[in-house]
Amino acid sequence: MPHAPGLLRTLGEDLDAVVARDPSLTGRWEAFGHTGLSAVWAHRVAHRLYGRGLRTAARVVARIARRRTGVEIHPGAVLGRRVFIDHGASVVIGQTAVVGDDVTIYQQVTLGAVGWWADNHRPPGARRHPVIGDGVILGANATVLGPVTIGDHVLIGAMATVTEDLPPGARVYAAPSVVRPPSAPRPVPDPVGSAAAPTGSPPVPVPDAVRVLASAGSW
Repeated sequence: MPHAPGLLRTLGEDLDAVVARDPSLTGRWEAFGHTGLSAVWAHRVAHRLYGRGLRTAARVVARIARRRTGVEIHPGAVLGRRVFIDHGASVVIGQTAVVGDDVTIYQQVTLGAVGWWADNHRPPGARRHPVIGDGVILGANATVLGPVTIGDHVLIGAMATVTEDLPPGARVYAAPSVVRPPSAPRPVPDPVGSAAAPTGSPPVPVPDAVRVLASAGSW
């Protein structure tokens, strides 16, 4: 990624990216209420506080943003320019993650670590989260785990899980659901009548079945 511009220019680019990529919006004023934009803007502020050593203040900003938007981005994560988070619900981006320019992230995406059982054995300061290249699209509920590198313009489809490096331009799709033809509806048996009637006998009416059970001491 090239050298980052000033904060105000970056925020303006984020706003333009939301307008350009969300067809439900009609203009810039409506985009101000976009959940993903609020999450990205809050992270821009939290990341700068984090970089200046104000870690507690950065975490407070991140916590407030999470409660208001449903997006959890660690203040230490690096977001490139024009990152677009659509819907935003349950997006998680870890501390050492790096997200490139013009990346699109849909709901429930996780850019996470493998787990403490692996990360505790890494050298201090080692990267634990993914690096996402420029122009990458992460579909709904896509998961990228560990210190992997995702090349530029990769498409990771909905529900896909990635735990290894991907070259530029790669396409990753989750296994599709199995579609079976509809089956004929089965008749619903009468549990009372079925329990009272012996095999091969005609169905017993419900009142008669109740009397049979009562006389047998099963009531």
